[in-house]
Amino acid sequence: MKNNHISYIEFKTNNLELTKTFYKKTFDWAFKDYGDTYASFSESGVYGGFQQTDEVTSNGALVVIYSKDLEFVKKEVVKNGGRISKDTFEFPGGKRFHFIDPTGNELGVWSDKS
Repeated sequence: MKNNHISYIEFKTNNLELTKTFYKKTFDWAFKDYGDTYASFSESGVYGGFQQTDEVTSNGALVVIYSKDLEFVKKEVVKNGGRISKDTFEFPGGKRFHFIDPTGNELGVWSDKS
């Protein structure tokens, strides 16, 4: 681990099983359960986890996932129960869209490919 670098990202979810299914099917992430209310994820480029909660889920940080095929993954997000919250837009260096996962977390997906 490097000092002062992000090493783990944690999200809240109100449906742990739905969240795991969504990210497995859409991005092929792997999960390890720690009891009934927590699952860590890997195979995502960074380590993190989802904590079961009864609170309304919303996050103050936008985590952005890289994809080589933006349109394909956008279709996968919708197919697997996600909702596009900000349609694809261009920025210096590529394109990006935002989505809401089935339990309310907003993330982005970007690509430097056309």
